[in-house]
This record gives sequence, C-alpha cells and structure tokens, in this order.
Amino acid sequence: MTPGAIYSSLKDRTVLVTGGGSGIGESIVEHFIAQGAKVGFIDIAEEASKALVDKIRAEGGTVHFEQCDLKDIPATQAAIGRIREALGPITILVNNAAHDQRHAIDEVTPEYWDDRIAVNLKHQFFCAQAVAPDMKAAGRGAIINMGSVSWMIGQGNMPGYTTSKSAVVGLTRALARDLGEFGIRVVSVAPGWIMTERQIELWLDEEGEKELMTRQCLKRKLVPADIAKSVLFFASDEAGACTNQTYVVDGGWV
Repeated sequence: MTPGAIYSSLKDRTVLVTGGGSGIGESIVEHFIAQGAKVGFIDIAEEASKALVDKIRAEGGTVHFEQCDLKDIPATQAAIGRIREALGPITILVNNAAHDQRHAIDEVTPEYWDDRIAVNLKHQFFCAQAVAPDMKAAGRGAIINMGSVSWMIGQGNMPGYTTSKSAVVGLTRALARDLGEFGIRVVSVAPGWIMTERQIELWLDEEGEKELMTRQCLKRKLVPADIAKSVLFFASDEAGACTNQTYVVDGGWV
C-alpha cells in the first residue's frame, strides 16, 4: 500500500472505523495507520479482523479490534467504550459498515426491512452519539458517514439498502448542524462501484464490467484505496471548512 499524501493533523489521533475488517473498511484502517493514527475498529467478522490486526502490529502500528454485531446497539456502545479505554478519546469516526445484500420487493418482510435499516443506518447515529462527548471535550472532531451512489442512480433489487443509504444524507446534515458549534465536522462520502473482493466474487461479470466502463467518466475500475484516500482528506484539518455535505467518489458515474 502506498499512503499518498501525509496529513500531519492525523498523527496520534484516535480513529474509530466500523466494518474495518475487510473491503473498503480495511483499506481505511490501513491508510489511517500509515498516517500515524491510532485506530480502533469494529467488525462482526473475527478471523479476517484478527489477521488485519496481526499485520498492522507486525508493522509497528497501533490498532485495537472489537468483535461486535453493530445491530446490537448496547454491545456497540460497550465496544466503543473499550476502544476509548485502549486508545484514548476518539476524535475521528468513520461510519463505514453496511451490507448490500440483494432483495426483491415481494420477498421483504417487516422483520427483514428493520434488519436492513439496522445494518445500514441505525448504528451510524448511535456511534456518532457515543463519540460526540470526546469530540466536544477536544473542541474538534470529524465524522465521515459512508453513503452510496446506489440510490442516486436508481439501482434496483435492494430497496432496504438504497433507502438506508439515501437517509445517510439526512443524518449527515442533521448531525453537522447540531454538532458544528462544537467544532465537529460531519460529511458523507458516497462511493460508486468499488472493486472489493466481495463485489468481484458476487456481482462483477462481463455485462457489469461493460456497464461500468460505459457509465463512468473514468475508464478504470475503482478500488478501496480510492475511497480511503478521500476519507483521509475529510478527516484531516485540510478539510477544515468541509461539513454538512455529501461528496461523491464514483469515477464520474452520477
């Protein structure tokens, strides 16, 4: 991994990343570590997360992993407390965790709908709520909520996901307004189709790749590092005037 730009304001900061064990989240964790930050991350997948921890520690980075189902809010709050105890007050939050499982309209039950909202939206608010006191005490903070262009382009076959991701915009603007007076910035980053292992294994086929190259202005596949580098900027002091907005990183699809 090449770290790219170095942001001195990120060094020694305590960062919390949800869904940090694989995919985009893993790249975000590694990029913050390369900045000299202390990173705590939460993920439900234990094996992959522990492998990432071992890799980072072997390279001299400071990282702390908590295994947790983010749909369980009390457990999530407790996990954040343990990260704070291990690494110090949290002044950067990246609400990354989500699940884009496909689902047809006629197959959705009320229970499944609530589950999709819980896995894709609900925890973002409660993670922000949990770290806000640290940020207020520090007089600064950055919250980056991961959105998606899926609802912008009208992607089908997963209404629970696209509904949740569109709501991330409203959550971002609400938090930015309420927390701005304390020096806390809140933005959303909306990725396009990012080539994680999961996306490649489950969804990328010849037809999908053809659509990708047709719809994007940039004729290359986007990778997790494209998102991680954007997140670093919005977390840093270089983005000190950026808040209350959604920033699309999709290669020019939308």
